[in-house]
Amino acid sequence: MLLVTAAFIADQGKILAARHAPDKHLAGYWEFPGGKIELDESAEQCLARELSEEFEVQSSIGEFVLESTYHYEEKSIKLLVYRAILHSDIKKMNDHEKIVG
Repeated sequence: MLLVTAAFIADQGKILAARHAPDKHLAGYWEFPGGKIELDESAEQCLARELSEEFEVQSSIGEFVLESTYHYEEKSIKLLVYRAILHSDIKKMNDHEKIVG
């Protein structure tokens, strides 16, 4: 089972969601940003790294929100969701085509 993180980013009553770019896995689907936990990496380290890679922003990872398990045809994932705060505006999207929130 893959361990995957996701960021719950809320600001001024809005929640950030990002849509996968057309050339990415799950193209067109909306998600909370995040990604797979690498070896010797905590969930919080993973999420900070993924936000940096996807949006080129620094972030603070806060409290754990929830966990959920998803079973896809080809794999199963355990999703770990944490609150996160971005320390700057998103100026670049490397894996997504659109954000809202």
